[in-house]
Amino acid sequence: MFRFLVPLIIGLALAGLSAFTAAFSRRWGAGGGRRATFILRNLLGIPLWFYGFFLAWVAPARWVIRPDPITAAIALFLVIAGAIPVIWGHVELGFRTHMPSIKDTLISSGMYAYVRHPIYAGGILVLAGLFFLKPSLTVLIASAIVIVWAVVQARLEEIDLVERMPDYRAYMERVPRFIPRLRR
Repeated sequence: MFRFLVPLIIGLALAGLSAFTAAFSRRWGAGGGRRATFILRNLLGIPLWFYGFFLAWVAPARWVIRPDPITAAIALFLVIAGAIPVIWGHVELGFRTHMPSIKDTLISSGMYAYVRHPIYAGGILVLAGLFFLKPSLTVLIASAIVIVWAVVQARLEEIDLVERMPDYRAYMERVPRFIPRLRR
């Protein structure tokens, strides 16, 4: 029942290593750093953790809560609400979401004027929605692990971003990580 944990955790670990673009670039140059990040995140990490999540989804497991029309409505709302910043964030960042570089520039407009990590924030909502869509023990565990990973990954990326873009430190002071402020 818990075999999903192996690819999920290995995938998250590999994707997590992609947060060290500056270190890879110091070792292998800007192009090598970009390639290392791309391979770790897009070719290894994300596919593996998606596969692990899929295994959690299809694993026979007991319900944590009984699915009903209300949980289905909550699920739909959370998945749609989360998908918006995930898609919009990828559009605003463009190619740099898939191949970060030591030469990147800071994006602090659009959604990034309100939260530093809208893709992760939206992903957290999607994961919560997926749990309500299929509230099984395995999906709960997989979702919780990925949510914790997203919080840690955001912090690791911020350490790297401060190194790659000195303006990022001031941006961190102005803009919250995941939840926008009601007043600016």
